[in-house]
Amino acid sequence: MPPASEPVQGKDDPVPTVADAPMSEALFRAARVHRITAGNLLRETGLYPGQELLMMQLWGQGEQRQADLIKTLGLDPSTVTKMLQRLEQSGFVTRSPSPHDRRAVVVNTTRAGQALRDRVLRAWRDLETVTAAGFTDEEYAQAMRVLTRIEANLTGTVSGADAPSVAG
Repeated sequence: MPPASEPVQGKDDPVPTVADAPMSEALFRAARVHRITAGNLLRETGLYPGQELLMMQLWGQGEQRQADLIKTLGLDPSTVTKMLQRLEQSGFVTRSPSPHDRRAVVVNTTRAGQALRDRVLRAWRDLETVTAAGFTDEEYAQAMRVLTRIEANLTGTVSGADAPSVAG
């Protein structure tokens, strides 16, 4: 048992805050809860959050080189490799050498992977409904502008006087 002078963190206590970074903390917390909610909605499909984005890319674009998936998803190659290994073990994708370039690996969905499409898209529609619950059209549009700006700030795609200065 801790000494009486140390507070005990209980499940109802507020999450510790990050001093001087309220926007970053709020974004982190929202992203964390969003990912948990996505995971709950995807659970019945057998996919984990993130895997559905790869599957959506395959459904939309068809068979692709693994290197192209890595580039499109903007993920680390080892992350995509692990994701594909798990999807392959689950029977949702196949990986094979490219007939045009034996060094390249081609990824395609299986029949079982194709069968997930409607359930995954429904889960994402449900996630959008929960995420935007109670927003007016104007609030939704403003939230989209703010999130787009945050993404641009973080990826360095903001130019000129609007670009934030980050001291290193």
